[in-house]
Amino acid sequence: MKLDWRNLSFSRQTLPIIAIIGLVVAAFFIIGGLPDRRLTEPAREPARAPAALADKPRVAGSGVVEPSSELIQIGSALSGLVTSVAVEPGDRVTGGQVLFTVDARAARAQLREAEAAIASARAGIAEAQSARATAGRQLALYRSIADPAAVSRSEVIRAEGEASAASERLALARAQLQAAQARAASAQTEIERLTVRAPRPGEILAVNIRAGEYVSTMGGANAPAFIEMGETQPLHVRIDIDEEQAPRVALGQPATVSPRGAAERQVSVRFVRAEPLVVPKRSLTNSAAERVDVRVLQVIYELPEANGLFRVGQQVDAYIPAQAGGK
Repeated sequence: MKLDWRNLSFSRQTLPIIAIIGLVVAAFFIIGGLPDRRLTEPAREPARAPAALADKPRVAGSGVVEPSSELIQIGSALSGLVTSVAVEPGDRVTGGQVLFTVDARAARAQLREAEAAIASARAGIAEAQSARATAGRQLALYRSIADPAAVSRSEVIRAEGEASAASERLALARAQLQAAQARAASAQTEIERLTVRAPRPGEILAVNIRAGEYVSTMGGANAPAFIEMGETQPLHVRIDIDEEQAPRVALGQPATVSPRGAAERQVSVRFVRAEPLVVPKRSLTNSAAERVDVRVLQVIYELPEANGLFRVGQQVDAYIPAQAGGK
């Protein structure tokens, strides 16, 4: 049957076709825009309470692993060019061990100048002592002569003046020696300050300088430390407890912690202390519900040896028993 376009009705034939096409297109866009409701595994395993506290009052918190000595940030007392770095991350150091050295050539030159001045002052002391002894003997000889006509009064006065001058030269030479020794001690102190040593035993956690770099004492509060270290045997974990939950915490009781994203690897930790100062919370969970005006009680626990499960700076989830009668 041949279609007669002249008898085609827009309202009865064309318009319904357009409506059907519009419905098909709309259905396509609606179906394509529906959210994916398929069940998937979470990106990381959420924290869960240990079995021992599953049906008991408890307080949850977030924490950060830190050295038992707390983090020690090593700086430099003086600015200068780094000449050598003696440690690497992971090294164990003893108290007083050299960590890095800053260029000390100027201080060593000052030390050599001071040592030369010390030698000169000592020679001046020896000369002044000899002159004073000679002048003293001469004066004693003049004074021992009984006949006043044998030695004139002017000779005696001259001998007295030479003895006094020799004593003053000796005092001056001794003062010069003390000044030179002070300069040498100052230069030696500068050399020691340019050699940065570990303040206590511990582990090197980060080294942020290299030989040839310039270190400055004017880096500012936000500048990274040149070297970070701390005692990692044992490790501690610093847990933040919301101030509203702080009165419920059973201080002194062991807690259970697990690494962030590994809730199944739970370990029991020993209570060490609770910090006396309640401080503003720093964001740890990255949750949008986290309030910036919250203050927290920081509780310190000691981690057992866990074969590398915990590292400094790592975030953990913690569960602490609540006091009797708490909910």
